[in-house]
Amino acid sequence: MARLLETTFLNGPAGRLEALHEGPEEGVKIERAAVVCHPHPLFGGTLHNKVAFRLARGIRATGAAVLRFNFRGVGQSGGEHDHGKGEQDDVRTAVAYMRDRYPGLPLVLAGFSFGSSMSLKVACTDPGVERVIGCGVPVDRASFGFLRTCGCPRYFIHSTNDEYGSRERMEEVFASMPQPKKLEWIEAEDHFFKGALDAFEEAVKRATLYRF
Repeated sequence: MARLLETTFLNGPAGRLEALHEGPEEGVKIERAAVVCHPHPLFGGTLHNKVAFRLARGIRATGAAVLRFNFRGVGQSGGEHDHGKGEQDDVRTAVAYMRDRYPGLPLVLAGFSFGSSMSLKVACTDPGVERVIGCGVPVDRASFGFLRTCGCPRYFIHSTNDEYGSRERMEEVFASMPQPKKLEWIEAEDHFFKGALDAFEEAVKRATLYRF
């Protein structure tokens, strides 16, 4: 059977959500489901962003079916940008879709930049999420105080030269939150893991399989 690769549309709260549903390589058993969230819609973020693509591919390599989707107002998704409020409901719609498609399998939530913020906020209020992978969390641009009471296992992947999240601030935020948690640094040139996307993708595989 050929590897699953399909474009689909979810019934989101602000209109349909354009999504790409991918399975692991042919012959690989699906052992988990995942949802990947893209960076900021107002700055060109889409499901086809190169970091979101690498994030999804890294998770898929562990034996996962992965759904990437466009937030409201992006691509062929309906609605308008809601400054991070309605977008959380978009994530919940995607999570519900994957739970329905893969009942009983662990569900991983992951995101890059703005997408990491949305993923973390949803994961911290959904006890059914097995883990959340936050990549390039923009700790210099938004408050992440909610992580101080988050019980969902959290794995962070961060560039050593992130212009939206300094190393000092990321370490402060990480130290403020409870276990279970893990932080991995990638030697990269910028927020988008320039010059280190292969290393980033390998880190994603570790994050997906890490035993907290």
